[in-house]
Amino acid sequence: MCGLTGLWQSPSADAKKLTSIVGDMTTTIAHRGPDDSGVWIDASHGIGLGFRRLAILDLSPMGHQPMQSHGGRYWMVFNGEIYNFKELRCELEAGGHDFRSGSDTEVILEGAEQWGIEKTISKLNGMFAIAIWDAREKTLTLARDHFGIKPMYYGWWNGTLLFGSELKSLRAFPGCRPDIDRGALTLYIRHGCVPGPWSIYKDVYKLQPGCMVTFQSPSDRQEPKAFWSLLKVANDSLANPYRGSIDEATDDLDVLLQDVIARQMMSDVPLGAFLSGGIDSSLVVSLMQSHSARPVKTFCIGFSEQGYDESPFAKQIANHLGTDHTEMFVTHQDARDLIPRLPHIYDEPFADASAIPTTLLSILTRKHVTVSLSGDGGDEMFAGYVQHWESDVRLAKIKKILPALRGPLGTGLGTIGALMGDSNQGRTFRSRAQLLRCKTDWDYINLWVGTWKDASRVVKGGFEPSITGWRTDAMPNIDNLDAKHQYIDSVFGLPDDMLTKVDRASSSTGLEARVPLLDPRVAEFAWRLPWEMKVARPNYGKAVLRNVLKKYVPAEMFERPKQGFSVPIAAWLRGPLRDWCEHMIDEKRLREEGFFEPGPIRKQWEIVQQSNRDWEKALWIILVFQAWQEAANPGS
Repeated sequence: MCGLTGLWQSPSADAKKLTSIVGDMTTTIAHRGPDDSGVWIDASHGIGLGFRRLAILDLSPMGHQPMQSHGGRYWMVFNGEIYNFKELRCELEAGGHDFRSGSDTEVILEGAEQWGIEKTISKLNGMFAIAIWDAREKTLTLARDHFGIKPMYYGWWNGTLLFGSELKSLRAFPGCRPDIDRGALTLYIRHGCVPGPWSIYKDVYKLQPGCMVTFQSPSDRQEPKAFWSLLKVANDSLANPYRGSIDEATDDLDVLLQDVIARQMMSDVPLGAFLSGGIDSSLVVSLMQSHSARPVKTFCIGFSEQGYDESPFAKQIANHLGTDHTEMFVTHQDARDLIPRLPHIYDEPFADASAIPTTLLSILTRKHVTVSLSGDGGDEMFAGYVQHWESDVRLAKIKKILPALRGPLGTGLGTIGALMGDSNQGRTFRSRAQLLRCKTDWDYINLWVGTWKDASRVVKGGFEPSITGWRTDAMPNIDNLDAKHQYIDSVFGLPDDMLTKVDRASSSTGLEARVPLLDPRVAEFAWRLPWEMKVARPNYGKAVLRNVLKKYVPAEMFERPKQGFSVPIAAWLRGPLRDWCEHMIDEKRLREEGFFEPGPIRKQWEIVQQSNRDWEKALWIILVFQAWQEAANPGS
C-alpha cells in the first residue's frame, strides 16, 4: 500500500514551481506511505510524478519511487503488490535483463522495456495502480488492477491532466475546486457510494477495474480499454463449466487457495490477518496458519451491543488454529469520535457504516503489523449474500401481485415492499409506477438495488447516469437472476464499496491490506462452478468455500446466520448524535446549500426518531454527504 499522484500539462520553463506543485500534491497522501517520498519532473514536457512509499518488499533505498527503467525509456509510480513478480523476473533475466533491487516495481519497468506496457500489465497477478511515462513516445499510461483493489482517479483542471490515489491529491493542485456532479450525487444518494467511472466531481473519473488508458497529450480524452474483464471470464467459464464432483471441487479450490495465500504472505515486514470469525476470514487465516511455522497474528475488535459483536466467534477460531490473537473492545465513544474524521479519510462521500469498525480494526492492526490479509471478496465470488439466492423468489412475488397493481384499485395497495412482506429499507419502497415501467426480469429485480426509491427527486437538478455494467446486454449469458445479482455485486459493490472501504481504512493508518479471495484465478474457478456448488437451497451460500474451511475448522464454529460488520447507527442518531443530525439536515441549511429537497429528508428523520426499527440507512447517506461537503469546503 502506497500512494501516487502526478500531473501532465503544457511544457514549463519553471521546473522549481512544477516540483513544488507535485510535492504538495504528494504530501496530501503521506498517510498512504510513511516510509519515503519522491518527486520526479520533466518540465520540458510538463510531466510530474509523485510518490509516497510504504516499504514492504526490499526495504532498501533501491525500492525508491518514482523509478526509471534501465534503458531510460520509462518513469513509473506504482501502488500495490505483484504476487507473480519472481516468475516474471526469471523470465526477464533469461532474456538478458539485470536487476538492481528485489522490488516488484523494477520488474514492471523492465517488463515494459521487454514486452511493452500493455502486454506487461496483462501478465501481472496482484493489486496495483500504475502511472507510467513513456519518454520516447511522450505518452502517459494509467492502469488499475483486475477488481479495483487499488484506487486511481484522473481528471482535468484548466488544461492540466491530474491523477492520483485519492481525490485530495488532485484538489491540492493550485486553484483546483471542481464542481459537484449532480448525476454522481444522485447515484450516491441511491447507493451510498459513487459508482465508477464517475467521481463526486465533474470532469474527474475513477479508472475502472481491469482497465488501462493511454493519453497522447494533456488534453487527450481517450476512453479506457480493458486488459481483463469479469464479463469475459464469466462467459468463458460458463462455456467451459467445471465437470468434477463437489468433493473434487473442494480439493481443487483448496490447492488453488493454498498457492494464492502462500504468494500473498510474501513480505519483508510483519504480517497478520483480520479475523472476524466468519467463513471468509477464518478460511484465509486457516490457510495462512498451515503455511506458517509460528502463530499467525490475528486481529479483531468487539462491541458491547448485541448483534454487532463477532469477537467471541473470532476468539474461538483463533484458539482452535493457535493464532497469536489480539482483540480490542471499542466503546461507543471510540466509534463516535471517528465519525468527524471519515470525510478526510474517504475524501469522497461514502456511507457504508461498516467503514467505522473497519477503520478501528485497521488502527489496532497497524500497532502490531504492516501488512494484513482480509477475507473480502468471498461473498462476491461464491454467492454469499441473501440476494444471491432470493432474486428468483422475489421475482415470483412481484409477478404474483402485478395483476392487482395493474387493476383499477392498484393505486391504493401501498408500497411494493409492504405487499411482499419485505421490510428491508435498503431494497424496497419502490412505487407502483416504477414497477409498471419494468420490461424485463432484471428490471424488476433492479428495483431492490439502492436505498432512496427515486433519488433524482431528492437531489436538486438530479439525474441518474446509466451504469453500463447493469445493462442487460452487459450481463453474462445466463438466465439465472441470482447469478446476475452476484455479478453486479462483483463489478459494482466490490470496487466502489467494499474495496474502497478497506483501502481507505487501512491506508489511513499506513497499513497494507491484501485480499487473496480476489485473485483472478479464484474468480475464474468460481465462475466455472455449477450454481449448486455455490448455493445449496434454500438459503445456503458459499457451499464449496464452506467445504474447504471444514478441512481446518469444525463446522459448528462457523455455521451460523450471516452477521454484518457494522455499528448501531440508528440508536446513535436517536441518542448521542441527535443534535449533530439536526444541525446537518436543518431545513434552512438544506435549502441554502441547494443540493437536496428538504421534504423527503426531514420525513426520513421523523421516521428514524419515531420508529424502533433501524431505518437509518437512507438518512445516514444524506448525513455523510453533508459532513463531507462541509469538510471539503470549510467556511463556505
